[in-house]
Amino acid sequence: MFKNQSGQVRAGWLILLAGIAMFLVQTIFTIPGIILLVMTEAANMVNTSTSDVMATLDEHPWITLFIQGGGTAGGILITLLLWRFVNKMSLKELGIRGSGKDFGFGLLLGAISITIIFILLMMTGNVELINGFSRPEFTAYTLAFAIMFILVGFFEEMFFRGYVISTMLSRGNKKWVIYVVSALLFSIVHATNPNVSMIGLINIALVGILFAYMFDVTNSLWLPIGYHMTWNYFQGNVFGFAVSGTTPHGIYNVSTAVGNKLWTGGAFGLEGGLMATILILAGFIATNLYAKRKGDIQEDRMLKG
Repeated sequence: MFKNQSGQVRAGWLILLAGIAMFLVQTIFTIPGIILLVMTEAANMVNTSTSDVMATLDEHPWITLFIQGGGTAGGILITLLLWRFVNKMSLKELGIRGSGKDFGFGLLLGAISITIIFILLMMTGNVELINGFSRPEFTAYTLAFAIMFILVGFFEEMFFRGYVISTMLSRGNKKWVIYVVSALLFSIVHATNPNVSMIGLINIALVGILFAYMFDVTNSLWLPIGYHMTWNYFQGNVFGFAVSGTTPHGIYNVSTAVGNKLWTGGAFGLEGGLMATILILAGFIATNLYAKRKGDIQEDRMLKG
């Protein structure tokens, strides 16, 4: 039950252990930020509801970074510790390898994908630009969430692609099982996000498969890390869309009230709309062309099965 035919602890148990440890450590790492928020807003937080607390937190970008970034940093730390001392494997085996070209292409592809979605939604009248291109609004969130999404890009790719995929790979799981499990886990953890939708969860699973494919064909986490960072940042902090249901703080501000939620994603953000589905699928083509040009796609790929 606990071990496979080779005497190894099964991947499912290791992933379950990692998930529990992740929850505990991330919770602990958010506590200092929560204490700081309470000390800062003690007089205004008596008998307040959860939504009021979130609204109060929204007024403090650096405390938000301290809380959410702290939890994310804790997630990075526990992933590294589990990988080193439980899985007993190296950073290179986790996927921290490859070239800066992969990272750069990932950053570029994520930014271009969101920009294309924004342009198409503007052209079709599904979004309205509020402050205009000549009047960008730079705030503390512009920098605070740049740091946040850097941490998120590293953490989520190191865990959901690096840890989960590499753990399952080391136990001899089939390629399609690895893809599906990593994508489903990635989608499930977003199921409690505000304003979640079925299309949103499907798109998150789909982009999880894209991230797995990026990891597969380059044998490195750098491409999905880069894509993940700019995909999130350009959504929320450049063009002002919600990111998986969270409040946007864009340099530009958009209204989706005039548009069709089926395309815009509504309150959940672009990931809840079909326009994102199309660009995620286009990401597979772009990644394939990049990997072929770079010479990464070979017969002995990492996840070949």
